[in-house]
Order: sequence, then C-alpha cells, then structure tokens
Amino acid sequence: MNREILLGDEAVALGAVRAGLTAGYSYPGTPASEIMEYLIRLAEKDDGFSAAWCINEKVAYEEALGVSYMGKRCLVSMKHVGLNVAADPFMNSALTAIQGGLLVVAADDPGMHSSQNEQDSRYYARFARIFCFEPADHQEAYDMTGAAFDLSEKYEIPVMLRMVTRLSHSRSGVVTGERRTPNEFRRGEGKDWTLLPANARRRFGRLLDIQADLTRESEKSPFNKLTINQGRKDVGIIASGIAVKYVFENLRDMKDAPSLLKVSSYPLPESQVRELVDHVETVIVVEEGYPFIEEQIRGIFGIAGKNIRGKQSGDLSLTGELSPDIVRTALGLKSHSHRTIEDFKPAGRPPQLCAGCPHIDTFSALTELLSDFPEAAVFSDIGCYTLGALPPYNAIDSCVCMGASISMAKGASEAGLFPAVAVIGDSTFGHSGITSLLDAAFRGANMTVVIVDNATVAMTGGQPSFATGENLRRIVLGTGVEESHVRTITPLPRYKEDNKAVFREEIEHPGLSVILSVRACVQETKKLAKKRSA
Repeated sequence: MNREILLGDEAVALGAVRAGLTAGYSYPGTPASEIMEYLIRLAEKDDGFSAAWCINEKVAYEEALGVSYMGKRCLVSMKHVGLNVAADPFMNSALTAIQGGLLVVAADDPGMHSSQNEQDSRYYARFARIFCFEPADHQEAYDMTGAAFDLSEKYEIPVMLRMVTRLSHSRSGVVTGERRTPNEFRRGEGKDWTLLPANARRRFGRLLDIQADLTRESEKSPFNKLTINQGRKDVGIIASGIAVKYVFENLRDMKDAPSLLKVSSYPLPESQVRELVDHVETVIVVEEGYPFIEEQIRGIFGIAGKNIRGKQSGDLSLTGELSPDIVRTALGLKSHSHRTIEDFKPAGRPPQLCAGCPHIDTFSALTELLSDFPEAAVFSDIGCYTLGALPPYNAIDSCVCMGASISMAKGASEAGLFPAVAVIGDSTFGHSGITSLLDAAFRGANMTVVIVDNATVAMTGGQPSFATGENLRRIVLGTGVEESHVRTITPLPRYKEDNKAVFREEIEHPGLSVILSVRACVQETKKLAKKRSA
C-alpha cells in the first residue's frame, strides 16, 4: 500500500491501471484531459497496457468497445460534451454483451469554466440504464474505478464514473494498492454484439431484467452511507459526489447534525432514500450539476407531505458550481463574515490568444478583408481560435459544437448569406469537420472554409493532431474540393496583404473554397525548442 498525491483525474487513471487495464482511449477536453495524459506517461514506463488519443470521442468509445469484446479491461474518458459525440455507441453498447470491464469516465464542467454548457452526465447513465459511480473525493475516485470494472464484468454492461471539474483538477492523498493481473484474452459471442432487431429486442429485455439487480448493487454499495439522527426529525440531507464534502464542512457548525444520506452510486439506493425521507419532514438535496436526485425524489418516489428543498425549489442555484459557502446558506446557517473593500473592482482578465499566436494574424487579415463585405458572417468552432470572438479581435460570430462551423456556414449560404465563412482548427476538422466539408463539396456550396492549422490540439495542452500539414491538404482534396481552390497561406504580419488577397479571391469564387492557414502553435514551438536544447 502506497500513499500518493494525485489529481482526481490521475487517481482514476492509476486506479484503472491497478485494476488490470489493457487499454485506454480518449479525445482531449477539459476537465478530462489529464486522465489520458497521465495514462500515457504511465504507459511509457510500462508496456503492460496501452493508452492513446483518438480522432474523436465516438472513435475512442468504439475502440474501447472492441477491447472489451475480447475480454480485456478498457477505459474511455471524455468531457461531458464529448459524451454527446460518443452517444451513439454508448447507448447501444448497453445492450451488447460487455466481456472485459468497460469504464466510461465523463468529466462534467459545472460553471462552464471551459465548456459550452453544464450538462449532467448522470442523465446519460440513466438514459442508457447502466450503473454510475460519483466519487466525493480522490480516494473514492481511485477505489470506484476498480469497483466499476468488477461491476461491468458482472452485469456485462458499461459502467460510468462521473467526475466534476473541482475534483478532476484538485490534488489529495490517495492510498493505492497492488496491480491486478490483466484479464486473459476471451472472445465473446458475436450474436450478442450484433444489434439486428431480433438480437436487440432480446438484449434490451435482458438489460431491463437486471435493473432491479443494479438498484440492489447500489443499495449495498459501501460508497453510499446513511446516518440517521433518531433525535431529530425536522430535516435530513441527501448529498452526492463532491457536494458531500461541502456539507461535511458545514456540519461542524451544527449543534445537532441532521440525518444524512451520502449518495455515490446510481440507480439511487431507493430503500435508503425512503428510510431518510420517512424519518424527516424536510429533505435538503445537495448535488453538483442538475437536480438529478431532487427530480427523482419529487417524481419517482411519489413523496407526499414532505418539503423538498434544493435546486428546483430555489434554495440552491440551478447554474454554476457549488461551494461550502453556498451550501452553508442552503442548510440554514449564517453566512461567514467577509471583509469588503470599498470602491474596489478587480480588473477583468478575459482569456487571450498567446502573444505571437498564428490565429491573431489569420483573424487580422480576414477581418480587414471582410470589412468590405458588411453582410459577412464568420462561423467558428471549438479551439483557441474561439477567443477570436473577444476584443480586440471581434472576428467570429458563432461557437456551438465541434465541427459545426462548416455545416452552419453551408446552411447560411443556402439561406442567402454572402459571404459565408467558416473558421475551424486542424484537430477539430479531423474530429468533426471532414464530413461537413464532404457535404459542402458534394453540394457545391458557395462558401469559404478557413482551416487554421497550428499542428496541435492547442487549447487542451498540445496533444497530437491527426489532420495537419500535407496530410490535412490531402484530406481536403479527398472530400472533392477543387484543387485550384485549396489555397495555403502563412499567417505572419509581413504577409498580411498577400493573405487578404487570397481571402478576397476565394470569397469571390462562386463555389466552395478552402484556405489552409498554416503556422505551428507558438507554445508548442517553444516546447520543441526546449526539448532540442536539452
């Protein structure tokens, strides 16, 4: 037994290795990126398992599924919106026969620190009718990882581990154990992977049959804990995940602590929920994310005559992260005193593109040129270049989801917009933009696509890009774009006028054109220089 100081993400990664991991797959996305980064570092020192980035989350999930079908344990990790991308194989895999344990780690981002929304991955677990763990701390993140693999193999289903930003990106001591021997190769039955209607109906029936078993697993899970205060029946607390720690931090200021149910697994431990609810008059539900537990208590358990307080009641905000102080108020405790400084407003510090970033020079040339086209719209995408929406650039008009820029520009052009411009990064193009460009090329859309190729996944830490350089150009040509309208520019100040001329020529071309703006990320260039000097 060792004690190590780990990020929450690292605790999950190490827990998977010690549980007999054979392979791990992911696509970078905060707050999940550090899981795969840590796995890759571990794999470089140990050839007993493999770990790799994939082109997108759907591919990562499908590769993990293939490992599982061969009887081996596998992890696939992603941020919450990445699970949207992987939703198709995720939902369907719940009907197939998992052989080796398949752990799906979804890292949610309450407060939207680096995300487009605050969606709660627990709903996906419920939607797919699978089991889900939600750790309250780093030790549980490690321990639950091993338990998830065991449960996955026992019931032949994928199992989810739901993380949140504050847990993923904080550090704490974790007691770690010995490494389990990886599973032997064991090929399963193909008929249980082939979701033709007859097989799908049979497998869905089996999934429904085990729902009561999954509830019993949750009720006997050592990670859930019910504490009843027999002398106090006015109020009880149900708390889940990291919110449990926020509750504990405030209980010390209560003379008589109320009954408390710590929820760490789903389906909800129904008998424990009922026992707490039956004991008290008021239930306070404290959970990070959506009112997932609160909704079920109000609707599914059919509680009558009970006062339910939480996010739906307005006692806790429906948006943003929780904190000990926010939870304190919801528990009816007096707020901590704060010192205020009169007439002092901290300066705003919005994120900025790095000094010397090639995107700056791309936007500079593009926005100057587009000043001649007052109706122009620039549909952008997910990446560092999304910061082009902020001053001083004010260069883009949209950011919705991975790969959406090209599709939205095509739709806008067909609605009559001219010029319709899409800006997308090399990694995002590989992730979700190729099919959109294939569609635009097939239809001969009158639009211009700018692919800003900085040769890396820059926003999430410099992970490898699958579609960059000459490979990117070949992919673009392969979608059917005319070679004469696939242009390359170098985004540097000294080439601004030349680049503006290229933008004008391709925008005025009555059809589809693609401009590759190629210069390596300045931060990755610095890292490479340091490695070379070392």
